[in-house]
Amino acid sequence: MSRTLPAALPEPGALARQQISAPAGLAPRARDSGTRRGPRAIGGGRAEVRSLLYMAALSAARYNPALRAFAQRLRQAGKAAKVRLAAVARKLLGIANAVPRDGRAFDPARCGTERG
Repeated sequence: MSRTLPAALPEPGALARQQISAPAGLAPRARDSGTRRGPRAIGGGRAEVRSLLYMAALSAARYNPALRAFAQRLRQAGKAAKVRLAAVARKLLGIANAVPRDGRAFDPARCGTERG
């Protein structure tokens, strides 16, 4: 992940947390038409980054204490498994974006998982 992410997504640190998920294809996209309101789904963007973060999210949701607690809160809220993994992947991308932006190493205590 440490080599593929900067190569496939050269913008980390340059975009805000909410903006970085769109080029990665992790932003929920509306499928609305007229008065019909369709389901939200992730897609578009860079598929390589999305699949990389999805696989990292599988591991992080199980073994990273902060992200595991985040995934458990989503589970208790009744979110589907794929929705939880997409949220953990967005959270991982936000962390990967913050490290070069802030210029300091990752600190699990400041993970920022208190906000969804």
